[in-house]
Amino acid sequence: MNAAPADTPVPTQAAVSAAPNPSDVLFDQPQMKNTQPGSTLRYTYVRRSGITRGPYGPPLDDEIKLKIEPGKTAENRDIQVQMFSGANRAPAGPFDDMPGNPILPLFLENHLKGLAALLEANPRYIKNAIRKGLRDKATITPTKIDFKGRQIDGWKIVTSPFVGDPLTERMRGFDKITYTFVTSPEVPGEIVSIEAQAKKPDGGELLEETLNYDQNAG
Repeated sequence: MNAAPADTPVPTQAAVSAAPNPSDVLFDQPQMKNTQPGSTLRYTYVRRSGITRGPYGPPLDDEIKLKIEPGKTAENRDIQVQMFSGANRAPAGPFDDMPGNPILPLFLENHLKGLAALLEANPRYIKNAIRKGLRDKATITPTKIDFKGRQIDGWKIVTSPFVGDPLTERMRGFDKITYTFVTSPEVPGEIVSIEAQAKKPDGGELLEETLNYDQNAG
């Protein structure tokens, strides 16, 4: 079973006031310091789209592996990547002397490529909007995560970066796409899960793309 957030408690005002900046949590922390050199982190990846004849093709159910080796400092790691398997295999890495977890940019870059192709949009515009959304529009709340038979503390970060975007009419319903990130310093690499989800007005699925740390692998 993958690490998964349990029911999120209602945060107190004190907890909200003490919450860190979402962008800092995702991009500025030494997330790899709690990984063991010689280990392999595995992440399950699922992508499904209800867009007929869209660019995503059939559902994709695969995994991403990060092989961890020592970096130049105690907190950093050298990382070899296996991005998917078989015919889905994509080039990625390696990453040398990394303090942060590369699974986050790997997921976002892969997601960005598909979304830019679908919308026939400039990838830089979409990337900047997501980064700005995480910086200026995201909410962060404490959450509990089921991990190896116990509950641990983490953070849940949610943003809908394209709401109110000046190019909404060109977004084909993706202006309401929501990104959800769950992190915990007790999980190796700290990234517990990532989800990008967009729905049609009738509730049908435009896109669901998820990644989960596989706590039972290896």
